[in-house]
Amino acid sequence: MDNGNLHETKIHGSPAFPYSVYHGRIPEWISSFPLHWHESFELIYCERGSLRVTLWGQPYTLHAGDLLVILPHAIHSIEQAGSEEGEYYNIIFLPTIFKGAEEDPCYDKYVLPFVNGKRTMECFHPAGSDFNRAVTPSILSLVAHRRENYTTYELMVKSGLFQLLYTMIQYSAPTDGSDNCLHLAYSRLKNALYYVQNSYDQKISIQTAADRCGFSESYFMKLFKEFTGMSFNAYLVDYRLELAAKQISETDYKVIDVAENCGFHNHSYFTRAFRKKYLKTPLAYRKAARSGRNQGMQ
Repeated sequence: MDNGNLHETKIHGSPAFPYSVYHGRIPEWISSFPLHWHESFELIYCERGSLRVTLWGQPYTLHAGDLLVILPHAIHSIEQAGSEEGEYYNIIFLPTIFKGAEEDPCYDKYVLPFVNGKRTMECFHPAGSDFNRAVTPSILSLVAHRRENYTTYELMVKSGLFQLLYTMIQYSAPTDGSDNCLHLAYSRLKNALYYVQNSYDQKISIQTAADRCGFSESYFMKLFKEFTGMSFNAYLVDYRLELAAKQISETDYKVIDVAENCGFHNHSYFTRAFRKKYLKTPLAYRKAARSGRNQGMQ
């Protein structure tokens, strides 16, 4: 089974023009997007309803008009905010879209500091805030023209992105030592996420996860809770449930086999946990997923 990568390496757009705009609806199209990171800048603009984004362990609830800026390498996830539905756009682009000649002093001066963690900014900008008002016209233009032919559209995209970069610089500042130390510690926690990704169907211990990160067990548990917003055991269960939901909706495997595949060796516990997360039994979830796909094909 392809369970995806925590480190997202997908090229958004094309290698020559690494930029894309995605339209999302939670939970109608996806139930959640688990923890991951990438080399791209990402902006999440909430158009309707609400959604929750966790960034470096801090949860943010976005409502209509709110904006979240995600810098390269930042670890984040997207999920439903309680029982509410949410509609949003992701604007994703690699830093190299700003790069001109091979040696570009403007790129080195203004873009690289965001990439290498030497410059940062507030990530959450609610509707009506100064930064939000300044960049919303560019964002709405990029969203409105997201399906146009790129052969006539690259200059418009680049002008919007450069305007966005200029405004980001005005609202940013150099990082201090405490920010760097915290992000370094958080980055080491990626080893625990890789451990879960590669061993989710086996017995997993907190001690082994802590050892892989180079932390004591107690410090690991404290830092992991700060980092993800949940305990390590809760994260492990949630990760396994995400994989189980994918298998249930996309395959004909028996539910008991799905549970075993995803590391649940107690079938009744799996059913209770699945129902708590998805508000449906596994079989009801499969039926609803297939019904939704059939309606989409009509």
